[in-house]
Amino acid sequence: MNGRRVMTAIGKQPVGGRVVVGRMGLEGDEQADLSVHGGPSKAVYAYGLQHYAFWQTVRAQAQVSLWDEALPPGSLGENLSIDPLDENELWVGDHLHLPDCVLAVSEPRFPCGKFNAVMGFAQASKMMVQSGWCGSYLAVIAPGTVGAGDAVRLEPGPREVSLRELFKARARA
Repeated sequence: MNGRRVMTAIGKQPVGGRVVVGRMGLEGDEQADLSVHGGPSKAVYAYGLQHYAFWQTVRAQAQVSLWDEALPPGSLGENLSIDPLDENELWVGDHLHLPDCVLAVSEPRFPCGKFNAVMGFAQASKMMVQSGWCGSYLAVIAPGTVGAGDAVRLEPGPREVSLRELFKARARA
């Protein structure tokens, strides 16, 4: 980053089979900077696969990738890719029920310079803020396992603070 090496765990890779989800996150997953990632309220980071076409297009426009160069799941730093995951419909406290575990929406993800570096252009964080496609940090309510293709059922929480409103408010601060 800016000519220097930095520790990061943003580049995630899809895995096959089921993965154990414990109170602190997914087995085998790492976070390089625990001051802003990880911990009980940020155990899992979920991102919507429906936003990937946008990122593929803007990366091609920025000439850091080819037009037909697909981004694999995990490229935005998420350790859980969900299709769809709509930030407009998520509220802090909502529960996501998967077949073998339950996760709770805790807060939006805020992009940093490492996000710009992994996306390959300096405006990536700004574009995430403008689009509002931030994804969601999740707390683990009921540990278990997750696997590719798992169905996700949303159980509304108290509906006091929307993920999108919280993201936009903190982004302005």
